[in-house]
Amino acid sequence: MNIIIVRNASLPPWRIDLNLRHGRAWLIGGTCMGVALLLGVGVALGAWLGTSRSHELRVLTSLRATLNQQRQDLAALGVASRNDLDALSLQLGQLRAQATRLNALGERLTQIGKLDDGEFDFAGEPAMGGPEDALAGADAPLPLQAGIDGLRAEFAAQQTQLEMLERLLRDQKIDNSLLPTGMPVAQGYISSGFGGRADPFDGHQASHLGVDFSAPAGTAVLAVADGMVTFVGIRNGYGNVVEIDHGNGYMTRYAHNSSVAVLEGARVHAGETIAKVGSTGRSTGNHCHFEVWHNGRAVNPMAYVKNVRASQA
Repeated sequence: MNIIIVRNASLPPWRIDLNLRHGRAWLIGGTCMGVALLLGVGVALGAWLGTSRSHELRVLTSLRATLNQQRQDLAALGVASRNDLDALSLQLGQLRAQATRLNALGERLTQIGKLDDGEFDFAGEPAMGGPEDALAGADAPLPLQAGIDGLRAEFAAQQTQLEMLERLLRDQKIDNSLLPTGMPVAQGYISSGFGGRADPFDGHQASHLGVDFSAPAGTAVLAVADGMVTFVGIRNGYGNVVEIDHGNGYMTRYAHNSSVAVLEGARVHAGETIAKVGSTGRSTGNHCHFEVWHNGRAVNPMAYVKNVRASQA
């Protein structure tokens, strides 16, 4: 039995005689080589397929791990967001409670200051206006954040109003303490009023520039307002005199004193003892002659004597 292998038309074919030992050896060797080649190709292909499958499995495992981590992060973010929202809600409630307390404080200050109704409205927002360019592309804030920002703005407005109210009350307090108010003696009665009267010495018509308060000798003479002592001494007809400048054009004069308890340049407060009742100068008896001058002109002290200081009301 022969096997003929044709190589090329110009070359003679190969003949393998299977009856010969040499021919059978060639056949067996060729068959083994073919089988080995097929096995090698199969092993290589299997290895390549195995490597590709292993890479895909590793990628898939990595993706699953990443997905699980993202799920855990998302769950943690949800918990943190809920906690943050709860905290913000708590802060918002506290801010609203503070706003209520500020409104109540403002209303009490308004009542204490005896301000006209409506001058300070703490229940509503203060009026404002003016052109303003909108921010291009600005995102609208979250509702909760908008509430907090609104409260901040409300607190700023209330703070401004309270500061204005404080300054107003302080100014009123200062003006009140500097305004002549009340009687210059704690006891006694009015024995002679302001204006025209008959002179007690000669009976002629005369002008009385003050009000006389009859009181026992040694009775304390009191400053009727805060101020600075500008004169201590004797004036013709007045005897021992104390004069106090209260600012805002006001000056008060206390005359006929038996003694003086202050010095020039001293600052005195309303109700402070500045002298003692006497009968020095042109006087018919123990009394305090009290004058009020405003902008260089003597005015009727009764308008101030009848007043009651707000702090004592």
